Amino acid sequence: MNAVEQWLQAHPLAPVHVDCAIAVMLKILDGKCKMRGEEKRVMAQLYHALGERSGEKLGVEARELIQRAGTNPDPALREVIYEHRVLAETVISRPVMKGFKRMIREQGLFSLQEVEHATA
Repeated sequence: MNAVEQWLQAHPLAPVHVDCAIAVMLKILDGKCKMRGEEKRVMAQLYHALGERSGEKLGVEARELIQRAGTNPDPALREVIYEHRVLAETVISRPVMKGFKRMIREQGLFSLQEVEHATA
Protein backbone atom coordinates (compact mmCIF):
# COMPACT_ATOMS: atom_id res chain seq x y z
CA MET A 1 0.00 0.00 0.00
CA ASN A 2 1.49 3.33 -1.03
CA ALA A 3 1.45 6.49 1.10
CA VAL A 4 -1.61 7.96 -0.65
CA GLU A 5 -3.60 4.76 -0.13
CA GLN A 6 -2.59 4.79 3.55
CA TRP A 7 -3.64 8.44 3.83
CA LEU A 8 -7.00 7.63 2.24
CA GLN A 9 -7.54 4.75 4.62
CA ALA A 10 -6.85 7.08 7.58
CA HIS A 11 -8.94 9.93 6.07
CA PRO A 12 -11.95 8.39 4.30
CA LEU A 13 -13.57 10.79 1.85
CA ALA A 14 -17.28 11.56 1.88
CA PRO A 15 -19.07 11.09 -1.47
CA VAL A 16 -19.03 14.87 -2.06
CA HIS A 17 -15.24 14.80 -1.72
CA VAL A 18 -15.05 11.90 -4.16
CA ASP A 19 -16.83 14.24 -6.60
CA CYS A 20 -14.13 16.83 -5.92
CA ALA A 21 -11.34 14.33 -6.61
CA ILE A 22 -13.02 13.33 -9.89
CA ALA A 23 -13.34 16.99 -10.90
CA VAL A 24 -9.68 17.66 -10.10
CA MET A 25 -8.65 14.64 -12.19
CA LEU A 26 -10.70 15.98 -15.11
CA LYS A 27 -9.01 19.36 -14.68
CA ILE A 28 -5.57 17.73 -14.70
CA LEU A 29 -6.41 15.82 -17.88
CA ASP A 30 -7.77 18.84 -19.73
CA GLY A 31 -4.60 20.79 -18.94
CA LYS A 32 -6.29 23.54 -16.89
CA CYS A 33 -5.10 22.51 -13.40
CA LYS A 34 -2.87 25.12 -11.76
CA MET A 35 -1.44 22.81 -9.09
CA ARG A 36 2.28 22.16 -8.98
CA GLY A 37 3.47 19.03 -10.78
CA GLU A 38 3.97 17.08 -7.55
CA GLU A 39 0.47 17.98 -6.33
CA LYS A 40 -1.02 16.84 -9.65
CA ARG A 41 0.77 13.53 -9.30
CA VAL A 42 -0.53 13.09 -5.75
CA MET A 43 -4.08 14.00 -6.82
CA ALA A 44 -3.91 11.43 -9.64
CA GLN A 45 -2.79 8.83 -7.08
CA LEU A 46 -5.66 9.85 -4.80
CA TYR A 47 -8.14 9.53 -7.66
CA HIS A 48 -6.86 6.04 -8.52
CA ALA A 49 -6.81 5.00 -4.85
CA LEU A 50 -10.54 5.77 -4.67
CA GLY A 51 -11.18 2.76 -6.88
CA GLU A 52 -14.87 2.45 -7.66
CA ARG A 53 -16.12 4.70 -4.85
CA SER A 54 -19.04 6.81 -5.96
CA GLY A 55 -19.53 10.50 -5.56
CA GLU A 56 -22.83 12.23 -4.93
CA LYS A 57 -23.16 13.69 -8.41
CA LEU A 58 -20.31 12.39 -10.54
CA GLY A 59 -19.88 8.76 -11.35
CA VAL A 60 -19.56 6.19 -14.06
CA GLU A 61 -19.55 8.53 -17.06
CA ALA A 62 -16.77 10.73 -15.69
CA ARG A 63 -14.75 7.72 -14.56
CA GLU A 64 -15.06 6.04 -17.97
CA LEU A 65 -13.89 9.24 -19.63
CA ILE A 66 -10.88 9.48 -17.31
CA GLN A 67 -10.02 5.85 -17.98
CA ARG A 68 -10.28 6.39 -21.75
CA ALA A 69 -8.00 9.40 -21.52
CA GLY A 70 -5.23 7.57 -19.69
CA THR A 71 -2.34 9.94 -19.08
CA ASN A 72 -2.18 11.62 -22.49
CA PRO A 73 -5.56 12.36 -24.08
CA ASP A 74 -5.65 13.34 -27.75
CA PRO A 75 -6.93 16.84 -28.60
CA ALA A 76 -10.47 15.70 -29.47
CA LEU A 77 -10.78 13.74 -26.22
CA ARG A 78 -9.28 16.65 -24.30
CA GLU A 79 -12.17 18.82 -25.55
CA VAL A 80 -14.71 16.26 -24.28
CA ILE A 81 -12.87 16.15 -20.96
CA TYR A 82 -12.98 19.94 -20.79
CA GLU A 83 -16.77 19.92 -21.29
CA HIS A 84 -17.22 17.29 -18.57
CA ARG A 85 -14.92 19.22 -16.23
CA VAL A 86 -16.87 22.44 -16.69
CA LEU A 87 -20.10 20.54 -16.02
CA ALA A 88 -18.55 18.92 -12.93
CA GLU A 89 -17.52 22.32 -11.61
CA THR A 90 -21.09 23.57 -11.99
CA VAL A 91 -22.56 20.71 -9.93
CA ILE A 92 -19.97 21.05 -7.16
CA SER A 93 -20.30 24.33 -5.30
CA ARG A 94 -17.23 26.52 -5.04
CA PRO A 95 -17.25 26.40 -1.21
CA VAL A 96 -17.34 22.58 -1.30
CA MET A 97 -14.37 22.42 -3.68
CA LYS A 98 -12.40 24.98 -1.67
CA GLY A 99 -13.23 23.06 1.51
CA PHE A 100 -11.99 19.82 -0.07
CA LYS A 101 -8.69 21.39 -1.10
CA ARG A 102 -8.24 22.96 2.34
CA MET A 103 -9.06 19.66 4.05
CA ILE A 104 -6.56 17.58 2.08
CA ARG A 105 -3.85 20.17 2.70
CA GLU A 106 -4.63 20.42 6.43
CA GLN A 107 -4.73 16.64 6.76
CA GLY A 108 -1.28 16.39 5.21
CA LEU A 109 -1.86 14.72 1.87
CA PHE A 110 0.72 16.85 0.04
CA SER A 111 3.24 17.14 2.88
CA LEU A 112 3.11 13.36 3.31
CA GLN A 113 4.36 12.96 -0.24
CA GLU A 114 7.02 15.64 0.17
CA VAL A 115 8.40 13.83 3.23
CA GLU A 116 8.30 10.50 1.39
CA HIS A 117 10.29 11.90 -1.56
CA ALA A 118 12.74 13.73 0.70
CA THR A 119 13.72 10.48 2.42
CA ALA A 120 13.73 8.29 -0.69
